[in-house]
Amino acid sequence: MFSDRRRRRAARRIRPGDGHALQRFRWWQPLSRALFHLDLVGDGGAPERWSVDVRLWGDSDDGDVRARLYRDGVHVATSRLPAEFPVTGGAVQVDTSSYGLRRCHYVTPDGRERQLEPDPASAEGRRARLERDRPGLSHGIGVVSWVVLAVALVLGVPQIVEQISQIPPVAERFGTFTSPVRLPAALNVGLVVAAALASTERALRLRYHWLLDGGLFEGEE
Repeated sequence: MFSDRRRRRAARRIRPGDGHALQRFRWWQPLSRALFHLDLVGDGGAPERWSVDVRLWGDSDDGDVRARLYRDGVHVATSRLPAEFPVTGGAVQVDTSSYGLRRCHYVTPDGRERQLEPDPASAEGRRARLERDRPGLSHGIGVVSWVVLAVALVLGVPQIVEQISQIPPVAERFGTFTSPVRLPAALNVGLVVAAALASTERALRLRYHWLLDGGLFEGEE
């Protein structure tokens, strides 16, 4: 969940929507767009569908990544990320990592939360369908992703620390570090690519760990 400070900052970022209609998910958008839905019951008993639309590569005008909130298909609010939108009975919290969404959850005042449902046409929706239809295969893919990231962490971090320690100001103050792991350049490139794919797969399930999925190098709060 968001800290109180992050919630206050998120509230200041919200801007009112302009009323445009939510666009349906297109077949060419799986890597660039995330779309999630939340079905609630309003105060009068009428059903409500809230939708969160995130263009993961940023908006075309300034490159900033924003979440847009829709109610029954009508744009009602926009916020830069991390975002927290007030909705019926609680709030929707949205945040990203370098590889996709890390959070898109409905949170009630008493702290209960649940993840929004991904649009069936989205990459997240297709991954959720695999988990529903082929749970064994889905679990196996998840395990492989975790193992790849763990191996990348163990093999990659010592080499990164060695490179940083060789920067003159760092070396003068702290000395140099010699990594016990030395991989060929081609293998390091392969490791980086495999780790990126694994983190992307985890992002499709909104799985995130600050150490495995890049938060260590993103300055996570």
